[in-house]
Amino acid sequence: MAFGLSRLRGFRAAVLAFIGLAIMAGPAAAGQPEPWQMNMQDPASPVMTQIYDLHNYITIIMIGIVLLVMGLLGYCIFRFNAKKNPTPSKTSHNTLLEIAWTAIPVLILVAIAVPSFRLLYFMDRTQEAEMTLKVIGHQWYWSFEYPDHGNVALDSFMKYPEDLEEGEPRLLAVDTPVVLPEDTNIRIITTASDVIHSFAIPALGLKTDAIPGRLNETWVRVEEPGMYYGQCSELCGVNHGFMPAALKIVPKDEFEAWMSETQAAQGIDPAQTPATELASR
Repeated sequence: MAFGLSRLRGFRAAVLAFIGLAIMAGPAAAGQPEPWQMNMQDPASPVMTQIYDLHNYITIIMIGIVLLVMGLLGYCIFRFNAKKNPTPSKTSHNTLLEIAWTAIPVLILVAIAVPSFRLLYFMDRTQEAEMTLKVIGHQWYWSFEYPDHGNVALDSFMKYPEDLEEGEPRLLAVDTPVVLPEDTNIRIITTASDVIHSFAIPALGLKTDAIPGRLNETWVRVEEPGMYYGQCSELCGVNHGFMPAALKIVPKDEFEAWMSETQAAQGIDPAQTPATELASR
């Protein structure tokens, strides 16, 4: 009996410690995962901020449910055991209790569903996109196109360990990161050329399947310049684990300068791009 009580106390202490760590653990640094990370990356977009808030909100609800169930179990064990109740009750129905244990779960589900659906609609697509980025998955690398800038195209491959520069993460750094402007509503269209991939950048709340023959749409607005890393999140073949993606967010004037240089290198006339034609009209 003593051994059983000691194990129960140890289990209870472990549960309380885990709950405490889950509550106190703050988000990890934005842009890439950190060693011994316990929480999500620091949100760097409006979508990821709402995802993070919803995660914390549902975690609090789950902790409350666990504590309530544990409390009810403890009460039943100690209040209605055979020693205290040698003659058990023969009550078979309790209308109020049956209504309560049906209504309370329904209310909990409604409390979770309302903010969840609101977030799903918010992250689905933007109605005021300022530019478009097309993402194409291949076995096993990403291609990116800028339809509004003359279809500037880039291929992005993972860097091998011997090519990494100081500060670049292994298995996440790429030779050609995608350059995007800060504080800009960017429509992202995903597709694939061979099998199903999934374009995911955790710090930005991006995770959209890239399916051959189909276009999926999402959007992003990044508020802080920097490098943001992600990976393919759909098992797509033997080199699935070596298919990272990197987004380099820069100020708008720096993006325009980079785009002009890239268009010149690829022989694209900026005057013939859809964005320039639309501005001229």
